Amino acid sequence: MRVLQVYRTYFPDPPGGLQEAIRQFALNTQKFGIETRIFALSPTPKPQELSFPEGVVIRSKSYGAPASCDIGGLSAFSRFQKEAENADVVHFHFPWPFGDLLRLALPKEKPTLLTYHSDIVRQRWLAKLYAPLISHTLRSVDAVVATSSQYVATSPVLKTIDPQKLHTIPLCISDVASQPVDEKIHSRLGIEQGNYILSISALRYYKGLHTLVRAAPRLPLPVVIAGYGPQESCLRQLASEVGAKNVIFAGPVTETEKTALLAGCRAFAFPSHLRSEAFGLALVEAMMFGRPVVSCAIGTGTSYVNENGVTGIEIAPEDSSALAEALNGFCKDEALARRMGEAGRARYERLFSGENTGRAYADLYRKIAQ
Repeated sequence: MRVLQVYRTYFPDPPGGLQEAIRQFALNTQKFGIETRIFALSPTPKPQELSFPEGVVIRSKSYGAPASCDIGGLSAFSRFQKEAENADVVHFHFPWPFGDLLRLALPKEKPTLLTYHSDIVRQRWLAKLYAPLISHTLRSVDAVVATSSQYVATSPVLKTIDPQKLHTIPLCISDVASQPVDEKIHSRLGIEQGNYILSISALRYYKGLHTLVRAAPRLPLPVVIAGYGPQESCLRQLASEVGAKNVIFAGPVTETEKTALLAGCRAFAFPSHLRSEAFGLALVEAMMFGRPVVSCAIGTGTSYVNENGVTGIEIAPEDSSALAEALNGFCKDEALARRMGEAGRARYERLFSGENTGRAYADLYRKIAQ
């Protein structure tokens, strides 16, 4: 069976959690007979086609990204239609308004599925303008997938969908905990294995990293923040202002460096404080490596991933004192960190393994294609 995944950007353009989610869908449905192609926009779509282990990526020109919404031209429609003709199922990822316009270019009989990753949180003006198109898309697709039951319960949009059409399939990460790592990252950053707190994310407004920086002076271990993004300069300035001398900005890291950091940290901090953080794939990665996690109760899938008191600790958003207290518990009590880390690994194997999610999507593709 041939599936066309559709989203605004894809690797090798700047990565994000949603792009990684699509990669995981493609990789983990292969063993169930699914062949994936991925349609995306890019500011520099040369070459137009790229081959990755997960499938072929087809890229059209992005002419801008107002409000993080990449916009293509007429050539995007023609190329998308050509790819969709050869697909048995077209799989869209929400939110992306231009993707909804592409959906209008499909014949009604083409089987379609939409994974609903997040409500529109910050751009409320866009949500109002976008509402009629959202409504049309959700009515027209054959199935809508939410990534957690928590998000279904708290999303005003998902509550309006016919329960017969709505499915819940969590995101996943293929198990790489036993793969080789690049341990040079520890010496480069001047940290010791097992003796640092880690956070890995794009440095964006909703990631809550300002709370982690404010908590850092109260922690006895270094705090490593890996990743890059528009908030970096503000976070560096804040670290200077609050005297967080133990914060280390690692910048972008390779996959092997990332696995080394995850394998060697004492605990993982995930202080996202807004509903724009709909699931928290980085939490799954940390739990895959058997690390305890601290996250915020924001009414999204993060509360599904991190089982409070079992795999880690959940705190109120933007509470630097609570964040420091939770992380200090793991710093001072290695047995607690190990116990919750082991519980996290068990939860990963039970709920977030690639095989479970791959099978669920493959079954749904075949169901709507009948």
